[in-house]
Amino acid sequence: MEKLIICIGRRVGAGGKRVAALLGQRLSIPVYDNELVAEAAKESGFSPSLFKESDEKRHFSLIGSIFGSNRYGSFTGNAINEGELFKIQSEAIRGLAEKGSCIFVGRASDYILREHPCVVSVFLTAPLPVRAAEVAQRENISTEAAEALIQKRDKARGNWYNFYTFGAWGDASQYDLCIDTSKTGIEGAAELICRYAALRGLL
Repeated sequence: MEKLIICIGRRVGAGGKRVAALLGQRLSIPVYDNELVAEAAKESGFSPSLFKESDEKRHFSLIGSIFGSNRYGSFTGNAINEGELFKIQSEAIRGLAEKGSCIFVGRASDYILREHPCVVSVFLTAPLPVRAAEVAQRENISTEAAEALIQKRDKARGNWYNFYTFGAWGDASQYDLCIDTSKTGIEGAAELICRYAALRGLL
């Protein structure tokens, strides 16, 4: 395996993080999700808390008290919009992809790396009742509350992705693979992704 970049988009409750973790273990390559926030913050000089607040949301943040000067200039007392943070995260994603094989979860990585020849882009989904049961158990909430939470977070993810990529989050035409994890399970989804990568000559 020379290089393999797997970009995973996912609906809430579809098991995106678990599939990514299993792939990372099986292929012995790093997985970047929350870690990407720290990487982007380290490279830019911004506070990691700013990235956590803006993660997959679209808004404007006042940052006067969060950080001062950095390599992007002095922003103290000014406002920085999410577009600047998206550019910084994009640089971090490209930099990590250049270093070697890795797996990205979310953050429009499939769009950012769309011209990379070694990218496998995947979107994971499942029927709402299945995802609601997963989220209800994970968050210790009712099924009704889980469905409301899923709809809210999925809408935020879709709006964020569509705004920065001019694409359509979850549209099958934008991904190499779309997998219903309720039919394959977590291990089956990971296996399908590996088989596809092998067919592409990336494994």
